[in-house]
Amino acid sequence: MPTHAAMTQARNEGLDLVEVSPKANPPVCKLVDFGKMKYEQEKKERKEKAKHKRMELKGVRLSVHIGDHDLETRKKQAMKFIEKGNKVKIDLLLRGRQKAHPELGEEMIKKFVTLIDEEVGEDKKIVYDQQVKRQGGRFTAIIGIK
Repeated sequence: MPTHAAMTQARNEGLDLVEVSPKANPPVCKLVDFGKMKYEQEKKERKEKAKHKRMELKGVRLSVHIGDHDLETRKKQAMKFIEKGNKVKIDLLLRGRQKAHPELGEEMIKKFVTLIDEEVGEDKKIVYDQQVKRQGGRFTAIIGIK
C-alpha cells in the first residue's frame, strides 16, 4: 500500500501509522494506537526487569592486625553475602605507621580470600572481579563466586 494511502486510512480510523520493520524491503508499518503500544511495551519491559535478579555489592572491612575471632566473624558475614549471590567488596585501611608496610595489607586480603575459598567448597570457586588494588592507604578487592 502506498504511504499516502496508509496515512489517510490511519487518520480515518483515529490510529497512528507506526513503522515496525524499517530495514525490510519494503518497510513494514502497522496501524495502531501509538500511546497504547508504547504503554504495553514499557509494561513488558518492567515485567522482564522484575524477573532478573539484581546483584548487589556488599562490603566487609578488615584491618592489618585483626584478631582471629573477628576475622572468622567477617568470613561468616562474607559467606552469607556470597551464598545470596552478591559480590563482596573487601576494604582494608592502613593507619599511621602501617602505611610503611603495605605488603601486610595485601597479605591480609589474600589470606581472607583463601579462607572464604576453603569454606565455599570444591564445586564452586571464588574469583576476583577486581584484583587487590591499592589507593593510597586503602586496599580494596571485589570477589564473587563462579
